[in-house]
Amino acid sequence: MGHRLSKITTRTGDDGTTGLGDGSRVSKDCERIEALGAVDELNNSIGMLLTAELPNDVRELLLDIQHSLFDLGGELSIPGYELLSSSDISSLEAYLEKYNENLTPLKDFILPGGTNAAALCHAARGICRRAERKVVSLSNRSETSPLARQYLNRLSDLLFVLSRYLNHCAHAKDVIWQRDRRGKR
Repeated sequence: MGHRLSKITTRTGDDGTTGLGDGSRVSKDCERIEALGAVDELNNSIGMLLTAELPNDVRELLLDIQHSLFDLGGELSIPGYELLSSSDISSLEAYLEKYNENLTPLKDFILPGGTNAAALCHAARGICRRAERKVVSLSNRSETSPLARQYLNRLSDLLFVLSRYLNHCAHAKDVIWQRDRRGKR
């Protein structure tokens, strides 16, 4: 393979457009680029999470998720192209079951927090939800794979469970939302 990114400053986007994977050019603020950008932000946030102290199995899972998110970005950059498969969704569902298995059932809402790793995972979950909304908006107006929406939906669930799991591994408690705290002031 040649040097695909040997020249970073191309100046081709100075007019407010950017190139898609199929060679077409679109405005940098179009819904497809908004969705791509949100998936990129999600991948970046998982990269930040990977700088925290994590169990090795979680680290490996998150790295695999980063690769899948890059695949998803490839899908979004070429209308009609599909890289994700139903096995990607099934894999996330299996991890959801695995990591949720030993967690105490929730009786209340929880706030993002606990350990640094859990808080970073909650932040990634919020970004994942935004990416999902952007992909849904795009799919309402343009061709996208339904697996893209499903993947992001399952991933946000998994990031929530992983946040709780990371607190559990560190023997830290989830931060419980206190609905009646105003009366205690």
